[in-house]
Amino acid sequence: MGFEELLEQVGGFGPFQLRNVALLALPRILLPMHFLLPNFLAAVPAHHCALPGAPANLSHQDTWLAAYLPREPDGTFSSCLQFTHPQALPNMTLWGEGQNPGESQSEPSTVPCPHGWEYDHSEFSSTTATEWDLVCEQRGLNRAISTFFFAGVLVGAVIFGYLSDRFGRRRLLLVAYASSLVMGLTSAASVNYIMFIVTRTLTGAALAGLTIIVLPLEMEWLDVGHRTVAGVLSTLFWTGGVTLLALVGYLIRDWRWLLMAVTLPCVPGILSLWWVPESARWLLTQGRVKEAQRYLLRCARINGRPVGEDSLGLEALRKVAAAERVVRRPSYLDLFRTPRIRYISLCCMVVWFGVNVSYYGQSLDLLGLGLNLYQTQLLFGAVELPSKLVVYLSVRHAGRRPTQAAMLLGAALSLGCRLLLTSEMVYWSTVLAVLGKGFSEGAFTTAYLFTSEMYPTVLRQTGLGLTALVGRLGGSLAPLVTLLDGIWLPLPKLVYAGIALIASCTALLLPETRRAQLPETIQDVERKSAPSSLQQEQVPMKQDHD
Repeated sequence: MGFEELLEQVGGFGPFQLRNVALLALPRILLPMHFLLPNFLAAVPAHHCALPGAPANLSHQDTWLAAYLPREPDGTFSSCLQFTHPQALPNMTLWGEGQNPGESQSEPSTVPCPHGWEYDHSEFSSTTATEWDLVCEQRGLNRAISTFFFAGVLVGAVIFGYLSDRFGRRRLLLVAYASSLVMGLTSAASVNYIMFIVTRTLTGAALAGLTIIVLPLEMEWLDVGHRTVAGVLSTLFWTGGVTLLALVGYLIRDWRWLLMAVTLPCVPGILSLWWVPESARWLLTQGRVKEAQRYLLRCARINGRPVGEDSLGLEALRKVAAAERVVRRPSYLDLFRTPRIRYISLCCMVVWFGVNVSYYGQSLDLLGLGLNLYQTQLLFGAVELPSKLVVYLSVRHAGRRPTQAAMLLGAALSLGCRLLLTSEMVYWSTVLAVLGKGFSEGAFTTAYLFTSEMYPTVLRQTGLGLTALVGRLGGSLAPLVTLLDGIWLPLPKLVYAGIALIASCTALLLPETRRAQLPETIQDVERKSAPSSLQQEQVPMKQDHD
């Protein structure tokens, strides 16, 4: 008897599993709120050089500023420079010490802001940019906040993946919740930039535990036939978190309180672990048969299955445990030992890198779309729902490979077309941005399904782990690409589009898996198993954006 047969006895999909899915919905909602939080946490409001001695009752502020601040080509005041000496304007005498009226006849000299900056607080009372003056020459440090966070997610995923296999899913989920709570609150209390970066990186590492643990803890209690339903539900929770962030960001305009607001839900998450069951499959692999029996009996009782201790005897469970333990644990090296698995792994790594760069590159860039930050965030969350529906229909009727390639191509074209628009064509820029976000979300959704079907059962989890790891690397680099606008303004969008296009072309090199028998062993993949029209399609949608 195998573990799947045990699940069939106690009920592989019933009230017990539905309750488990509901209890594990909270981390799926929290994750996008933290991953996309820099849109509000690190927002850069309008600013200009601080000008000491400005009259308190100045009635014509623009006239005063024009004497001290140069203008950009678009006519706005410079955010990062001021005149070395105030310029003489009609009906005004502003020459300071050492100012020569003759200087006004030549190009006036400018200097970086010597007294700091003044910020427009009409939209945000405080952000990390205004807290530590992370603007102008220091704006790269503001963008690096996302990069350090995703670097923490990358490292944390490796650590929690190992520890959860060794010490259990439920225990490490508690550690992830508690450390996310402590690090999140510590970040909100940061007294300087270095402290904030360190604690934010550790917060990313802690939240990685949620991304790594929630999926197996949920799926290992579900039978194969119903994992699709749970997968679809999980995508809705993620979209709910993306949309909810717009509301929370609108209501809370101070970055410290905002960070606390998205962190404190870890408290009910910790309390919910009282009802979250440990994975019975993991308990059996560890030889903890009596604990596994207790959870299995609870599952049967809640699902209304007439199963007693005789049907789930210790001796029968020990045999299942012995069978589970003899299975050799795969390693990342197994993904590169044989030619075809190696080919699939390399292509999938490119695809996942492109998917993450495309998704987070667009999700963390909400400016210049003719809408305010909150409207754009809400619209970006809403477009994910039809995107999921299109992907669900496309993978079933057109296939996985064309869907993956088309979604990445759509994201690349949307970004590329925005480069052709003028600054006055704000409406079309918004339309293309929303379409690009929908395409990138569709590419993310397809990537989980497509990748899981190409790897054999013995390497499926390991393959997903490697590709997700490369994807997180792409997510950590995506925010830094925006700094390329200092070299050439359209360059960031060009880089995003180029990477998405390369990933789209790479996706076409992968084998189609629609209606194909899912491979069980490495030999099945190397032999290129023939397609089978009798294979029942499983469409597990994206679990989360790691």
